[in-house]
Amino acid sequence: MPSVTHEALVELFKNRPTLAAEMLQDALGQPVPAFTEARVESSDLTEVMPSDRRADVIVVLLLGEQQRPAMAIVVEVQIGVDPDKPYVWPVYVTQTRARHRCPTWLLVVTIDAGIARWCSRPIETGHPGWTLMPLVLGPAGVPVVTDAEQARAAPEVVVLSAMAHGRGEAGEAIGVAFLGAATGLDEERRAVYGDLVLSSLNGAARRTLEAMMKSGYEFQSDFARSYVAKGRKEGMEKGREQGILEGKAQAVLAVLEARGLEVPAEVRERVLACTDVAELDRWIRRAASVGDARELLATTGS
Repeated sequence: MPSVTHEALVELFKNRPTLAAEMLQDALGQPVPAFTEARVESSDLTEVMPSDRRADVIVVLLLGEQQRPAMAIVVEVQIGVDPDKPYVWPVYVTQTRARHRCPTWLLVVTIDAGIARWCSRPIETGHPGWTLMPLVLGPAGVPVVTDAEQARAAPEVVVLSAMAHGRGEAGEAIGVAFLGAATGLDEERRAVYGDLVLSSLNGAARRTLEAMMKSGYEFQSDFARSYVAKGRKEGMEKGREQGILEGKAQAVLAVLEARGLEVPAEVRERVLACTDVAELDRWIRRAASVGDARELLATTGS
């Protein structure tokens, strides 16, 4: 039974057909031929394989008005060691090559460094001169996406970045970059990708993002509003108003810290003690632009 992580990675490559080519070229340094369109094709290879044997994703790069296949990429997501794969991967490559009549590469994707090493081993087919060398995208090859513009241009890449690097020091910055891209996604992808990113982050980064989403800071999306609703529901147990105040206060501090600003104890105490929702909303907006955390309080006139 495929795992949630496996299915999530597969969906990223299906939702962004160019992702396989981008990772081959940008992350692995492999030359990809010019193409005008990338299309996800049927991964059913039952001509010679049992019905339960199929590649995860097959992407065909098409060229020109006639949409001539320039290259096919068999994308296989690997979460654990599977002794069957060295036998079936060559079949996936040859069957795809025969179907589309074009050069075909195997791209194996994993977010585990140990599995990446296992997948990288040459596959000796037994035929003279034919050794299949899988092209493996492991966590070391996945870019660390912390730029909001880059995230908006390629939201699947920032999700992949969170899955590969979200537990590390860059987790919070990756999460903030994703929030910048979330408003441009359709409702389904926003919800799925948001869950993936949050579940991939370290605890501190996850708390920061949840606080920012509860505040609605710059992210007026259904995804953000769902966290506002969640925060309000939880706040009912200790008072609805108090829950909202705490969420907004945490959001102020989260924005300052996400921007790398030191938050003195007196500023932290003042923010956490504030009982004025309107004031907290102003502080959330100002936290995005002040150069020093002390300016947050000095310039509000409160």
